Amino acid sequence: MLENYTELLENLKSHSHFRDIKDFDGKNEKYIYYNGKKLLNLSSNNYLGFADNAKITEEFLNFVGSKYTFGSASARLLTGTLPVYKELEELITAMFRKEKTLLFNSGYHANVGINSSIAGKGDVIFSDKLNHASIIDGMRLSEGKFFRYPHNNMKALEKLLIRERKNFNNAVIVSESVFSMDGDIANLQKLVELKEKYNCILILDEAHAFGVFGKKGLGVAEALGITDKVDLIVGTFGKAIGSMGAFATGSRTLIEYLTNKARSFIFSTALPPINIAFSKWIIENKLPNTYEKRMNMLSIGKKAGSDSHIIPVIIGGNKETVDICDILFHNGFFTLPIRPPTVPEGTSRLRLSLTTDITEKEIFDAISLAKQTK
Repeated sequence: MLENYTELLENLKSHSHFRDIKDFDGKNEKYIYYNGKKLLNLSSNNYLGFADNAKITEEFLNFVGSKYTFGSASARLLTGTLPVYKELEELITAMFRKEKTLLFNSGYHANVGINSSIAGKGDVIFSDKLNHASIIDGMRLSEGKFFRYPHNNMKALEKLLIRERKNFNNAVIVSESVFSMDGDIANLQKLVELKEKYNCILILDEAHAFGVFGKKGLGVAEALGITDKVDLIVGTFGKAIGSMGAFATGSRTLIEYLTNKARSFIFSTALPPINIAFSKWIIENKLPNTYEKRMNMLSIGKKAGSDSHIIPVIIGGNKETVDICDILFHNGFFTLPIRPPTVPEGTSRLRLSLTTDITEKEIFDAISLAKQTK
């Protein structure tokens, strides 16, 4: 029977779809070490440089001492909730001026848990076609029906709403704010307008915007001044915050519903207390001092033709994309090929991620080399 899987793997390899896990020698701020080479890391979500900063790690450990353990050994609904979990949830709630917050173990856990439970029988979800795989997986597990509208196409979404909304009880619109593979931004004002016009719940995944956009770093909704118009905001601690975990913040009703229905929350061991404490410490002590660096990073992204700190360089074919990554590697840049099913067929690309430590010259040198090679 394993021969079938061997054949499937060979097929992946023949189409340049095969992926393997790379063993890195180490990471330090904007650099990554691989096969004895020091490379500029252009494939990281460590947007503010907190994740592998030795000084920050030392400062945090000196601050907490031995107060927090490295394991929770229980789900949150059993014995896995200690004071620091509630403190972080209350902090997020206050920052976003919502009613309640729920922590998840990762952005994937959050999106799968939310989108699988938010719509039951007789309900519907309308999802941007380029939403993250975790959102898609959640919808597939849902008992409700879902429709995927063309990317950022508000006219197509409204046509769907006109045609389908009347056929369902609860209706949900879900979108990323910064799209993870394209770096563009959702038309959030229009999404708010449509959710109000057609009586829908709006869920916004701010995974790549939390810690980057907005005066306080809360995301695109904050930057636009409309966090109060979004029913449920999802964010992660594993990107700009440099930690691990995720959150959903919104009304008391929605959060209590998710606490009782989101299976990825209910049946998962809680994150380690020290990890929760680190996220809280970063948000309280480090994030407030990043505004100028964040704005400079976004400015570089705009100069490179993106709406954000994520810069896609579309190549097209899988093999060509892999080959260009190899050329960049030999010239001191580390980036990974993004291929189907992560992106649509024929749109394989380099996804260049900025951090606040990467300079304008460094990113433009990488883009120039990629385009010359193409």
